[in-house]
Amino acid sequence: MRNIHITETVLRDANQSLIATRLSFEQFAPILKELDNTGYHSLECWGGATFDSCIRYLNEDPWERLKKIKTVAKKTPLQMLLRGQNLLGYKHYPDDVVRKFIKMTVYYGMDIIRIFDALNDYRNIEVAMDETKKQGAHAQGTIVYTVSPIHDIESYIKLAKQLENMGADSICLKDMAGLIMPKVAFDLVKSIKETVKLPVYLHSHSTNGIAEMSYLKAVEAGVDGIDCAISSFSSGTSQPPTESLHFALEDMGYNTGLDASKLKTINDFFKPIREDFVKSGVLDAKVLTPQPEALTYQIPGGMLSNMISQLKAQNAIEKLDEVLKEVPKVREDLGFPPLVTPMSQMVGTQATMNVLTGERYKMILKEVKAYCRGEYGKAPASINEELLRKALGDEKPITIRYADTLEPVFEKTKEQIKDMTTHDEDILSYLLFPQIAEEFIKNKNMHPTTDHYRREYKSQPV
Repeated sequence: MRNIHITETVLRDANQSLIATRLSFEQFAPILKELDNTGYHSLECWGGATFDSCIRYLNEDPWERLKKIKTVAKKTPLQMLLRGQNLLGYKHYPDDVVRKFIKMTVYYGMDIIRIFDALNDYRNIEVAMDETKKQGAHAQGTIVYTVSPIHDIESYIKLAKQLENMGADSICLKDMAGLIMPKVAFDLVKSIKETVKLPVYLHSHSTNGIAEMSYLKAVEAGVDGIDCAISSFSSGTSQPPTESLHFALEDMGYNTGLDASKLKTINDFFKPIREDFVKSGVLDAKVLTPQPEALTYQIPGGMLSNMISQLKAQNAIEKLDEVLKEVPKVREDLGFPPLVTPMSQMVGTQATMNVLTGERYKMILKEVKAYCRGEYGKAPASINEELLRKALGDEKPITIRYADTLEPVFEKTKEQIKDMTTHDEDILSYLLFPQIAEEFIKNKNMHPTTDHYRREYKSQPV
């Protein structure tokens, strides 16, 4: 009986995709022990948008959240999503910041770090992969899956080989938009398993109603693990339901290692929390049902919910269909980047601006200009020449790894804000989100609750 590893995403991607990462620690704390005892391969609980959301909306220290999760969940490996040189922010950071961030993350309890680059430009994950392995954590190299005229199985097999050569401990196929078709999932997983000697995991979303089928075909092809969400926070733009996949796989003769009675307890716990988010309007009905038109628009769950929020804020929700039609046009202009953070925000916001201003690229986001300049890495295909001229004028894009042009900033920043804080984790928070972190740190230091833990940390080599 072959084992299929199941990662539970309710603490990170499921609530990020459905409720814009508004699940607070206090809301899920009572069920952590049960989650730890259920038999999951891992609990995805940090990274992605959680860091930003903790500081910006939940008034939580993300470092404290991770520490508190680890204090309870000691059996099951904790997992996070890291954007390579972007870390958890929206730009590239110097190598000293990347290394310091990963050291701190592992110290605070992270076991598995899923590392990706939005463009599959692996120059941008080398440092993060190297530091993860140095710190003794599991470095999961990631292939961002997308569909375009330039992406095919052969291109993904080459990426898998690159990850193996870089020393990845495992490989994740990250299908953030729920685009992978069942036959493609089978062929791609089979080909990768035949090419590299590493465990392969598949991450997808139910956005288009095909993820469950693709998961089962991937399992038949030899995939080692899949990402699922407890059913009350599953489906729609989230992951397929944990319980359904568990029962289906067990019926097919596979072993998930999960305890069905504990799954019911977990789901019963989250049901009223879900209802609270429905009543408050945070959980929008638009993200709850399959939307196969996304197979055309190729929009991941988190991007769709954010786009809806943006349009609502502008009192322009009636323009959603128009924006959805603009997204693939912007993506083609930018050389078919996969729609994953930060590219999804960039493409989505630019498409929204194009529609709201009534003229394409009348206003160009500074992030889009930076992308055109080469600051995010090499575009998968050529960028539209007219857009390049509008964005850069006569300036020539760079071709080297952008982080090679960045000076170390951690120690300099530490000196600059020493009157505000001397704690390394606060300095990292500030470097990622200067404006919101500054106010948060000042407020937090007026009501310190973790001095003992911080002093203990200070005695550790970093």
